[in-house]
Amino acid sequence: MNRRSVLGIMGGGVILGAAGLGWRVSRQPNEALKPWELAGSAYSEPRRKALSYAILAPNPHNRQPWLVDLSAPDEIALFVDPDRMLPHTDPMNRQITVGLGCFLELMVMAAAQDSYRVDLNLFPEGEDAEALDKRPIARARFSADASIKPDPLFAQVMARRSVKEPYDTTRPVSADIAARVAAAARRTQVDYSVDEQSIAEMRALTTEALTIELETPRTYKESVDLFRIGADEVNANPDGIDFSGPMFEALHVAGIFSREAAMDPQSTGYVEGRKAVLENTETAMGHLWQVTPNNSRSQQIAAGRDWLRLNLAATAEGLSMQPLSQALQEYVEMDSLYKAVHERFAPNGGTVQMLGRLGYTAAVPASPRWPLEAKII
Repeated sequence: MNRRSVLGIMGGGVILGAAGLGWRVSRQPNEALKPWELAGSAYSEPRRKALSYAILAPNPHNRQPWLVDLSAPDEIALFVDPDRMLPHTDPMNRQITVGLGCFLELMVMAAAQDSYRVDLNLFPEGEDAEALDKRPIARARFSADASIKPDPLFAQVMARRSVKEPYDTTRPVSADIAARVAAAARRTQVDYSVDEQSIAEMRALTTEALTIELETPRTYKESVDLFRIGADEVNANPDGIDFSGPMFEALHVAGIFSREAAMDPQSTGYVEGRKAVLENTETAMGHLWQVTPNNSRSQQIAAGRDWLRLNLAATAEGLSMQPLSQALQEYVEMDSLYKAVHERFAPNGGTVQMLGRLGYTAAVPASPRWPLEAKII
């Protein structure tokens, strides 16, 4: 039983015993999970059907930064939502762009299920290396094509997760399995390590990077501001960092867990929360990373497309994955670790776009999502 489970039981005991609020503690954010139920079944029009899957793609802090314009026949124009950026941890919008790449790959894979080809024109009106803007990220042209075959990885879409729980340190990840996962990439250089020495070194590095993010007030507050605590908050804003379910409802009602408590280094919520998130980096049983030749927007999209594929391939192997992107973030406090990661994984040049941990753990629920209608311009 990990620390979060223990705290949940403690908080739940206070609430259930003292206030009789079991109904509140047991609620789930059902409205925010409906997009998972509706994917592929609520739409017959090919673009909308593909998009109903694409909105389930992984993305940084679950910001869901995509907006789509369907006004042109047989075409989708993808834009970034300027209100969904992460200015402190992702000042150049690189991670947001990677998330948009995940969205595009899942859209293309979903269309292929119905024998539709999707031709992508990335950044058709140009790109800015410093920041994303109002120009389209991509234009996607849909056309029926009987030669398009389904991708076997698509079978894992509904089970795919970014698993942010401690991994089982008694179960090693075999090099054969890690190699099969890495082989799912099509556009980026992907490598992995599962030997004990590398695991120990990377646990230390990623723990240090996460600690820097937690101890830098502006970057930590960026995450805390995106906490969604309890079913009501998650249903109202099904993005950001989900803290729903009996454990967090109990802690919240008991006053143990709140945004205010999370910002107080002396509070139980902060102390135990910090231990819990560091337990994730400290239980990695392998690591996987992506390198691109340069850091252009198109290469960032390519990284996202492959990250989605890697995540699906890991799911097919019964393996859990979680991005550990802190050391790749471009702000001054992270400079030394950013350089260390690039010296280690891209000594001959290029950009390390994604870094993640591998391991085994129990299944976790799906992440909340905005409905497709909320993302159509």
